[in-house]
Amino acid sequence: MRVWLTGGTGFVGSNIVHEALTDGADVMTTVHRFVPEGPVGYATDRVDMTDEAAVRSSIERFSPDVVVHCAILNDLSRLYVDREAGWRAYVTATGIVADAANAAGASFVVVSTDWVFDGTQPGADEATPPNPVNLYGVLKLASELVALERGGAVARVSGVNGVHRCRPDSPRRQDPGFGYFVASLVDTLRRGEPFTVWESDDINMVATPSLASESARMILRIGELGLSGVFHCCGRDAMGRMALAELACEVFDLDAGLIRSGPPDPDAMPGAPVPYDTSLTAPRTSELLRREPTPVRRLLERFRTEYEAVA
Repeated sequence: MRVWLTGGTGFVGSNIVHEALTDGADVMTTVHRFVPEGPVGYATDRVDMTDEAAVRSSIERFSPDVVVHCAILNDLSRLYVDREAGWRAYVTATGIVADAANAAGASFVVVSTDWVFDGTQPGADEATPPNPVNLYGVLKLASELVALERGGAVARVSGVNGVHRCRPDSPRRQDPGFGYFVASLVDTLRRGEPFTVWESDDINMVATPSLASESARMILRIGELGLSGVFHCCGRDAMGRMALAELACEVFDLDAGLIRSGPPDPDAMPGAPVPYDTSLTAPRTSELLRREPTPVRRLLERFRTEYEAVA
């Protein structure tokens, strides 16, 4: 299999690259600011995602079987400052990549998010109507619609944790979402320092945690099968931040006595609404991929294995 993707040096994207290479695929990823050094086992191409001719040329040269679009403008505050740039980076780019994939005869998957829901729709499945509360969610939803109207697939992820395959040593910090939550907790507690679990009505307090490597394998499988429609590439169990922290302490053999509860860091707040409960269910995904969602304890056990392998 030949896989062309955007954002392959980012968190989720680097796991897609890693899992594809593990399965023996040929991989090319676009790069932007960060370019990996040395032999990495895959090709890179510096491409402006809003340049239709450049995207089409890159995909045509590589001739992929699967195209996965992961790259985003990952700065919620900036999206509000320059909404036109945000629209181009999300919606315009998705259309350009999807059209180029279709022209090359490749299947297309866009990676999306549980933040297309408003935080009052717990247990949302693939058919639940989205209702985003911030501009990031709006742009992701618009990108989903662009992909779906072109016959592509939407792979939503939720509360993604795991190892960043390109930059495993990069600092990991808690934020108003669930991404990197477990990694930041484990890093802190392994240094013997206390960790404050943020608790507030103004942040994402409940999600359905995912493991980046497992979500990556699901995304690749969707592309390999040439499926279309909406998929939820997440774990099985909805969980709050404190419960997830306590379970992570059990799995990683950490001192739960170092856990504290407190309000979020005001400097980390995005200045825009954040959905409270973005828990997902995945009946359609389970049926079409013929797999049951993984319990969160098992995801954490797998995460520990990955974490210690790169430590």
